[in-house]
Amino acid sequence: MSSSAPQHESSEEHHSLKEKIQHPFPHIREKLKETHLYDVKIKATHMKHKVGKFGNLFNRNHRHDEEHEKKTDEKRSMICENHRFNSFAPERYGNEIKWYVDGRDYFWAVSVALDRAKETIYIADWWLSPELFLRRPPYYNREWRLDRVLKRKAEEGVKIYIIVYKEVSAALTCNSEHTKKAIMDICPEGSPGHGNIRVMRHPDHNVFENAGDMTFYWAHHEKFIVIDYNLAFIGGLDLCYGRWDEKQHPLADVHPSGVQNEIFPGQDFNNNRIMDFQTVDDWKSNQLSKTEYGRMPWHDVAMGLIGPCVYDIAEHFVLRWNFCKRDKYKRDKRYDWLTLENREGTDEDLVGIQRPKFPVGDYVHHPLTSLSTKNLENRGTVHAQLVRSSADWSSGLDPPEHSIQTAYCDIIRNAQHYVYIENQFFITATGEEQSPIHNQVGRAIVDACVNAGREGRKFRVIIVIPAIPGFAGDLRMDAATGTRVIMDYQYKSILRGKHSIFGQIEAQGVDPKNHIFVFNLRSYDRLNVTQALKAQEEKSGIPYHELQRAEADEIMAPDDDGNEAREAAADKKRRFEDQREDIGLGDEGGTIDPDSIADDAMLNDKKVSEEKWDGDPEKEKENFFQEELYVHAKVCIVDDKTVICGSSNINDRSQLGYHDSELSIVMTDTRALDSTMDGVPYRAGHHAATLRRILWREHLGLLPAQSLDASKDPNAQPPGDSPNDNLEGPEFDFVADPLSDALWDLWCRRASTNTDVFRDLFHADPDDCIRSFGDYDAFTPNPKADKQYKQGHLYDMNRPVAEVRRELDRIQGHLVWMPLRFLEDAEMAEKGLQINAYTESIYT
Repeated sequence: MSSSAPQHESSEEHHSLKEKIQHPFPHIREKLKETHLYDVKIKATHMKHKVGKFGNLFNRNHRHDEEHEKKTDEKRSMICENHRFNSFAPERYGNEIKWYVDGRDYFWAVSVALDRAKETIYIADWWLSPELFLRRPPYYNREWRLDRVLKRKAEEGVKIYIIVYKEVSAALTCNSEHTKKAIMDICPEGSPGHGNIRVMRHPDHNVFENAGDMTFYWAHHEKFIVIDYNLAFIGGLDLCYGRWDEKQHPLADVHPSGVQNEIFPGQDFNNNRIMDFQTVDDWKSNQLSKTEYGRMPWHDVAMGLIGPCVYDIAEHFVLRWNFCKRDKYKRDKRYDWLTLENREGTDEDLVGIQRPKFPVGDYVHHPLTSLSTKNLENRGTVHAQLVRSSADWSSGLDPPEHSIQTAYCDIIRNAQHYVYIENQFFITATGEEQSPIHNQVGRAIVDACVNAGREGRKFRVIIVIPAIPGFAGDLRMDAATGTRVIMDYQYKSILRGKHSIFGQIEAQGVDPKNHIFVFNLRSYDRLNVTQALKAQEEKSGIPYHELQRAEADEIMAPDDDGNEAREAAADKKRRFEDQREDIGLGDEGGTIDPDSIADDAMLNDKKVSEEKWDGDPEKEKENFFQEELYVHAKVCIVDDKTVICGSSNINDRSQLGYHDSELSIVMTDTRALDSTMDGVPYRAGHHAATLRRILWREHLGLLPAQSLDASKDPNAQPPGDSPNDNLEGPEFDFVADPLSDALWDLWCRRASTNTDVFRDLFHADPDDCIRSFGDYDAFTPNPKADKQYKQGHLYDMNRPVAEVRRELDRIQGHLVWMPLRFLEDAEMAEKGLQINAYTESIYT
């Protein structure tokens, strides 16, 4: 892509002649630069441009109306036209790509990789929590808190660049202002590392600052990291609260053995169904008592890679950085322009470089050492390509790029055996008749199913999404209107109405029930509020809720001015511990958490009915708790060959290109894995097949539970350290054939059994029994009328505890059926002030 040397020299001669004509007396000009008049001229020019932003209110095309801007747009379009899926990035062979399932493995690998950084770190996130612990339990891993890791690297001279989404504070609680301040203040002026960390927030919402360049509706949603231009991570996991989790997905975090064994300190213990994050700048604050409620567990998927695709992820970051510099920080000297190897000279416009007359900030060339030293070529066997959703507001692109949607549609439409989707949302159209929904992933699914039905092929589309997306509380509350709208669109996308996926397949004479299957995930646990713990509370006069806050104070207080808080917290903990009859210090995370029973649903010999309980047996019933297992993964696996993974949801926000900004990667392994497909020998792609097998085993409870210590786990190390451990054995072989009748029978039976038990014991919602809001109130107490009932707890407290335990024994894994008849007789999304023609696109 870079220009040739002769062209570059010619360009320089042209600029030299132009300079002589414009400035015939350069020596006078140079002398003026040393005077006050020159400073006045610079300030006047900057003010002129700042005021000029208001003209953008009337010229929405202001970034694309000048001749040089049009040439840049044409150049970008030509590049995309020459690439598969019309992507900015080419297809690249020779990548080594490793999958990470759930937060424990991913965050541990990230911690190792960050700690090895020598030159640069790029981080792009929707939300970043400086106080996030990358390793658990936090008490024994304080040096692995994210802000402390970044501080160490900055003090070593590593340059760190972070871009986070600047939220609309009235709608979201992630507080990017706190993120920026906390990160940029960790190396204050005069200290080692000062100036080595820079954090940008974008887009702006201040009309007086940004005028016509504001956006209120759309978000920067990418989640990726690039380290030293030789390693990258990409996927669904932000470096923020609420994402860390294990394969067994514990809900409980009460530890009679000692509060130092807590896994989720402060704000990191969260259940959005009950209470959203509150004042996240106060890291220790948590109004949700661990002795009363469990957390919302979190399922996610990400990739780590070394190889040529690292460059494309870095290029996307550099474009984003330079666009933010232009859009918001153009006159802020703390933020430099980033130039990029292979995007130099006449091609620097491809990464958003501008050369204003009076630049503020330097031009820093990246990578800091040449690409030739990064060993990016021929690192592995995976053929991969970056795809994105990116537009004028997010990256200065016109026309917008929607290569993610193109990739999803092409790969799904051409599927021959199965499509497996895990996603946070599922809102899609089958044509142009479902306004305000426009993305065509649904049409691709229809085409694939109809083709298979007509040809008589066994073909399945298996979709796993959250039972309730978007974090609402009780769905009957007014605050849940937005969530009900999202669910309404999802049901209309799947099966309600003639333009739904089901409706369109049926219209072509094929039975969709033979092809489309939709599931959720759900988990249970027991809050270990024992008799001994209650006695300690009473004797010490300190409720456990205060103790959990003290623990957060001790390990999460700022390093520079948190000594007083730490001392007070330590004193409170001592007074509580003095009343313990048998003090247990825990094992620093080396074994599976003894204070949770979530691992009973996994691959082991344990049963709830055989678990020990300290106290009145019937009191144990107060402590059983269930919650939806929130599916946040954005992954699609097709035919055990190809994987799409990244930040992109299946909805218009992620897929259209001109709404949220997204980055994903399409992967096909050239390394074959001998397998079977519907009983016939089949050459699967190693990467896709092993990822699909590990996911299915987790959902079916065919994986062992995890301990907190991941130091010896190959699946928790960065790419290049070790390949994925597929945990081979009978269970690995059992899930090998994705169309196996025996596997499908177990999948459906476990989903049915789990659904029945959660319905029977907890009246977990949503449920197929609930067809109307009247049914809803009859099925589970309405919080408007019943203030005593605790969401997530057992429904019938009169059932004998032995019976409850036996029923919980039946739950294996986390798979449950999605209730496709939920509220089918009700108006889920009432039109009004919140939901109308102007706001509908926000929810789609």
